[in-house]
Order: sequence, then C-alpha cells, then structure tokens
Amino acid sequence: MNGSSDTVLDRQVWNMLNGRLTHLALGVGDALRLDARYGPFAAARDQSEAAQAALGRIVLEYGGEAWLVEPGEWPAPPGTKVVRTMHLLQMIADDPPISATVADPRIVELDKGDAAAMAAIAHATEPGPWRELTHCYTRCSGIRNGSGLAAMAGQRMLPAPGLAEVSAVCTWPEFRGQGMASRLIQHIMARMRNEGETPYLHSYAANEGAIALYRSLGFRPRRSMVVTVLTAA
Repeated sequence: MNGSSDTVLDRQVWNMLNGRLTHLALGVGDALRLDARYGPFAAARDQSEAAQAALGRIVLEYGGEAWLVEPGEWPAPPGTKVVRTMHLLQMIADDPPISATVADPRIVELDKGDAAAMAAIAHATEPGPWRELTHCYTRCSGIRNGSGLAAMAGQRMLPAPGLAEVSAVCTWPEFRGQGMASRLIQHIMARMRNEGETPYLHSYAANEGAIALYRSLGFRPRRSMVVTVLTAA
C-alpha cells in the first residue's frame, strides 16, 4: 500500500472494529470499543454530536479507560474527560524488504500457555496496553529464556485486508543490545508479507532509538498520531 491507498490507517481503530475485528467490538452504530479484556481501544464515526454522544455512552457503560488513536487529539464527549494524551509516530513498510534474513532458530510461536510470561514482559516494559486477553488476538512470537521470555513481538491491529500492525515489541532489560527485537520484528514482517499483509507500526514519538531501529528494518514515517485517553468525568 502506498500514497492515498493507506489512508485507512488514519482511522485504524474505527476500521478494524467495523471490519476484521468486528467480533471483538462492543457498541453499535456511531461508536465502538474493543472488549476491555482485550484492550482499551475505542473510536467514534466522527465528531458529530450524535457520534460524540454515543462515544460518551460506551465510555460510561463499560468503564475504565478508552484509548482513541487518531491523527489529532479527540475532544472529550459529554460525561467524560481526557486524562492524558500521547504522541505517536506511525510507520509503514510498504516497499520490498531491504534484505533477506536468515531464520532465527531461537524464535518460537507463543500461545495461551505463555500468557503469564507475555503479560509479565509487557507490563514490565510497557510497549503499549496489555490486558487480560490481549494475547488472544495478538499473534506473538518470542525468544525464550529458560521457562520465561527474553523478548517478544507480535501482530495486533488489522484495520483492513492487506494491513497488519507489528506490536508488543519488548525485551527484558538484561537481554537488550543482543538484536533480539530486530530478529523478532523481521520474523513478524516476513510472516505478514507471506500472508499478503503490509506491516505497519507505532512508536512513541520521543523514542528515537526505536524509530531508528524501525527505519533500519524498512519502515518509513507515515504520519503523526495522537492517543487520547478518556474516562468518566
């Protein structure tokens, strides 16, 4: 995907909850949110009065935080408040791979038996939101350290056919600097491309080290994004 064809990524949460991940969506019509056990993401059709009212209702009805990932900060609908915002850089790898990589025999596919280890590394390193059932829709691969994980990376949002998000990239501090994240991302990208998906991802905008790594793996900046976190007022 390139040019204007990837503008679906401007509204990735709205598109995934109305498309490939609709089976995980709560709400109807003008506003939807992911089942909170899987993650905090939510979206409204637009900023019209009706859509904002619907968004406010699902924030209040289901409780907790609602994360909106949009090109700009989203205004708080009635009954809610913005508790924080986070700036992201959205990147996409829509050109052929820079170079072929040799498969890493240390990489394993993770499943529900790894749920506790996946949650532990995600909560400790905070690559993004991780909830009780996030592992059920995030296809992760990892490099083990005995019975635990040294590093992992996976696939999360599926906003449209042919687009898949690289996510949950994290390494325990004592294993950083060994190239594990790079090998895992390359593994995830290769799998996505084999399945006809174009990889994209997000980095916190101030994380220059991560952005440099993603550039080296073939990602280019696409646009700035903002996470607006809402709760009940």
